[in-house]
Amino acid sequence: QVQLVESGGGWVQPGGSLRLSCAVSGSRFSVDDMGWYRQAPGKQRELVASITSVGITNYADSVKGRFTISRDNAKNTVYLQMNSLKPDDTAVYYCNIRVEIILRNYWGQGTQVTVSS
Repeated sequence: QVQLVESGGGWVQPGGSLRLSCAVSGSRFSVDDMGWYRQAPGKQRELVASITSVGITNYADSVKGRFTISRDNAKNTVYLQMNSLKPDDTAVYYCNIRVEIILRNYWGQGTQVTVSS
């Protein structure tokens, strides 16, 4: 069974930093795209950042220059370094992976990020 375990969420003051991790286990096939989504109460889930198997990245305009996505294929882990956090970044952050060969998406359990004074 494929499992995605997220960690690193919490509360920080504006301007602070957090690093989210998502460890993948149980996949019988190589993981293709990996990404982070977020969802605030009453809002649509949105893509924050994604990274392909060869390291091509994509970011939402709202986080460019502040967030960095990376992956360690040997550990099957994807990270999201979040700097200069703003209150608008407050949301539940979800890890997502794509296994293209079986046309499957998998989601992490979500981790709360709260940015406030």
